[in-house]
Amino acid sequence: MEIVCPAGTPAALRAAVKAGAHTVYCGFNDETNARNFPGLNFDRQEMREGIAFAHAHGSKVLIAINTFPRAGNEVTWHRAVADAESCNVDAVILADLGLLDYAARNHPGLRRHLSVQAAAANADVINFYAQTFGVKRVVLPRVLSVQEIAAINAETEVETEVFVFGGLCVMAEGRCSLSSYATGLSPNMNGVCSPASHVEYREDKGVLDARLGGYTIHRVGQNEPAPYPTLCKGCFGASDKSGHLFEDPVSLNAEQLIPQLQKAGVTALKIEGRQRSRSYVAQVVRNFRTAVDALEAGRPMPEGMLARLSEGQAMTTGAYKKTWR
Repeated sequence: MEIVCPAGTPAALRAAVKAGAHTVYCGFNDETNARNFPGLNFDRQEMREGIAFAHAHGSKVLIAINTFPRAGNEVTWHRAVADAESCNVDAVILADLGLLDYAARNHPGLRRHLSVQAAAANADVINFYAQTFGVKRVVLPRVLSVQEIAAINAETEVETEVFVFGGLCVMAEGRCSLSSYATGLSPNMNGVCSPASHVEYREDKGVLDARLGGYTIHRVGQNEPAPYPTLCKGCFGASDKSGHLFEDPVSLNAEQLIPQLQKAGVTALKIEGRQRSRSYVAQVVRNFRTAVDALEAGRPMPEGMLARLSEGQAMTTGAYKKTWR
């Protein structure tokens, strides 16, 4: 199976390729990209150079243009699609219906993948995207079990790509309004969940508050780690309960499900983490490449490779086994 790896910077792209990534995904440094954080991503020249480097080493590159265009400013997204093609990218990852239609009509030779932000979670809608816009691959939402993925693959010829490691969003992608509510900025349009411009830390009498958009998300004592204030993994009180009411601060790790995902017909395994360091990217890529190569050769897969790289050093298989809360 193809390993699809994140790169938030040119250095991370080179590290992923050198570590054995089959494919790297990245984005332009603007609001067309759903990881639009300051200091991350690629300008046009960096993208051309990064793609040339990857191709020279036998790897492919995908460009995520996976936010939803703002009415009246569609040209920004149209230009991104055109620039991706001129950079010689292997495929673009799109979410918006209008942008898919634009790309299919104006750039028919450019391979199109459907972003997880489109939240396409059944064979009927996936086949619609394929028949209408020529989509060749869909990134499935992180709310499906292995059995559900197998059922989808039995009813579509479209390639499927699934997340196997990294951050775990508790919402069906493309359907979350939590960050928008707190900050006024939409992850699906402005490209940032919990934007740094709205993050604030306040210390009072030895207690540190982590706040987002004026809301206190975490409160920690001295010498305790202060997490980044992401709403879905914040601590709250409701009725007689308090704590992580949406989801615990854990990472997705489905490495031991790789054989089942292969049997389910999955084409590609996706690693989350474009905001992570090149060292992190290289370690995760090496470990997953080792696992996939072992499976291909009929050897046992190594276990527990990635525990120390997870959020809070705690892991979950998420919705794959339906034990996810």
